[in-house]
Amino acid sequence: MKIKLTACLLAASIAGLAATSAQSATTLRMAHFWPGASGINNDIFEAWASSLEEASDGELKVEMFPSGTLAKPDSLYEAAANGIADISATAQGYTAGRFPLSQIVELPGVATNATQGACVLQTLYEDGHLDAEYADTRPLFFFTTGPGGIHTIDTDVKVPADLEGLRIRRPTAVAGEMLENMGATPVGMPAPDIYTSMQRGVIDGLSFPWEGLKGFRINELVEYHTEVPFYTLIFVATMNQRAYDRLSPEQQAVIDANSGMKWAENAGAVFDRLDVEGKQEAKEAGHTIREIENPLENADWQQPLQDGIESYLAELEERGLPGREVYKAALAASKSCAADQE
Repeated sequence: MKIKLTACLLAASIAGLAATSAQSATTLRMAHFWPGASGINNDIFEAWASSLEEASDGELKVEMFPSGTLAKPDSLYEAAANGIADISATAQGYTAGRFPLSQIVELPGVATNATQGACVLQTLYEDGHLDAEYADTRPLFFFTTGPGGIHTIDTDVKVPADLEGLRIRRPTAVAGEMLENMGATPVGMPAPDIYTSMQRGVIDGLSFPWEGLKGFRINELVEYHTEVPFYTLIFVATMNQRAYDRLSPEQQAVIDANSGMKWAENAGAVFDRLDVEGKQEAKEAGHTIREIENPLENADWQQPLQDGIESYLAELEERGLPGREVYKAALAASKSCAADQE
C-alpha cells in the first residue's frame, strides 16, 4: 500500500512539474506580410523564433502570422504598438510620413546591398538618431532590402524617358516622387497585391529588389529589368512594450540577446542571398537585364536620382527635422559598414 501511495505521489509530482513548466512557457504572436513559404519567413523570422525557443529552454515560443493574416501590411506597426500582435515586422514606408528620418536609408547611394543597409539602419538607431520614431514600441532589429530597380512587363527601360506614361508600382513616397519626375505614374500598393495587379493590367511594372521578384513570384510576369537603385526598402521587427514587460527577467534577457546588430546583419545576408537567386531566376527565364553602372554618376540617371535625394532632404528641413544631419550620419555609417564587410 505504501509503495502504491509513493508511486501515486511521484506521478502527481511529475504531472505538477509538467503543468508548471507548461504554464511558464510564453507564446508570442508575430505578424508580418511576407508569404509563409518565402525565404524571408523561413530564414529570418522562423530562424529567429527557433533561436528564442532554444535559448529559453522552451519557455519562449513564437506563433507566426505571415501574409498579413493578423494585420494588413499598412497596419502591422500599429498592431505591435497597440498589442494586436506581440511582435510585428513591416516596412516603415507602408505608414507614410511616420518614419521620415529612418527613410533616409532608402535614398539612392546609401547602401549597395542589404547587409550594408541593415547595418546602416541599425547603427542610426543605436546611435540615437531615430529614437523618437519608435517610442511607442520596442524595436528588436532593423534590416533592409538590397537596392530596388525597375522591372516591367513589356518595356525596355534604357533611360529615364522610357518611363514616360508607365504605371509603376512605387514602394514608398520617396521613390514615387522620383518616378513621377521621370514621367511615370507611381501607384502605391502593398507588396502582396502586386502580382494580381499586374495580371489585371493595373500596373505596367514596378520598382522592386531582386529578392521580391522571387518571393512574390513577379518574375513570372515581367520580362525587362533595369538595375538602377531607386531605393532600398527599410524594415523593422519590433515588439509591444507591454508584452515585453510581462516576461520574466530571464525571458527578457533572451529577447535582448536576440536583438540588435547580429540579427540585423543576419537578415541582410538572407536578403542578399535571395537577391542573387531572384536575378538568376530572371536570367534563366531569358529576360532582358540592363545594368546601369554607377547610376549616381551616369549621364542619364544621375540628375533625377540626385534631385530625388535633395528633394527629400529639403522636405525634412521644412518639417523642422535634422534630415541633413542624419543623412551625413547615414553616409558615415555606410562607409563603416562597408569596411566591416571586407
